[in-house]
Amino acid sequence: MFTWWLPADGERYQDYRAAEPCPSSALTMGDTDCLSTWRLTVEKTVNRTAGKESVHDATLTYRDSWRGTVHFNGSGPLLERLEPGDRVTATAWRGEIMVLAGDGVRQDTLEAPRDELQMNAAVGTLAGLVAVQCLVFGAVRLAGPRDHGPLTWEPYGRWVLFSLFGVCFAVGFAAVWTRVPWWTVPLAAVPLAGCAALWFRLRLRRHPRRQG
Repeated sequence: MFTWWLPADGERYQDYRAAEPCPSSALTMGDTDCLSTWRLTVEKTVNRTAGKESVHDATLTYRDSWRGTVHFNGSGPLLERLEPGDRVTATAWRGEIMVLAGDGVRQDTLEAPRDELQMNAAVGTLAGLVAVQCLVFGAVRLAGPRDHGPLTWEPYGRWVLFSLFGVCFAVGFAAVWTRVPWWTVPLAAVPLAGCAALWFRLRLRRHPRRQG
């Protein structure tokens, strides 16, 4: 997470921000590291949210030589307006469509790099904390196979695991909204997760489960 995924996403975002419009000869030379624009025709759109299923796609064509589908994170602001036969302007970079525009409205596709490294850091921090929990619970079980309470799945382990998910993603989303650097996520999430684990431990000690 921290040694490959996060740096790779950060580098890709910086490269995309630094990319310039392609010169007239770039397309024939095969240069895809610049921003090329294309006039495409909308063939069909799928804009559906039903329960856990969410599909926001647009199928596009270029004359008779190309047909492809781009995916979006949501319906607005452009996708919800598109109808079959509409003409849109697509901005492509490194062989993928990054942005669609029409009637003065633009919408990024899912391929467009985003400056949201905080969520990468949140996922990496969560993975590390879950690994620590598994290591501690497993070591205690090996050291005392007959008496490993309270480090058991029910209820303490389950409480801690859910708190790790809640803390990491809450800190990650807050960091994205406030635009703080990604490295603040583990600095905040780790001590908060430790406090949550300690709080659950104290709660369990004060209110032990009745043995029936």
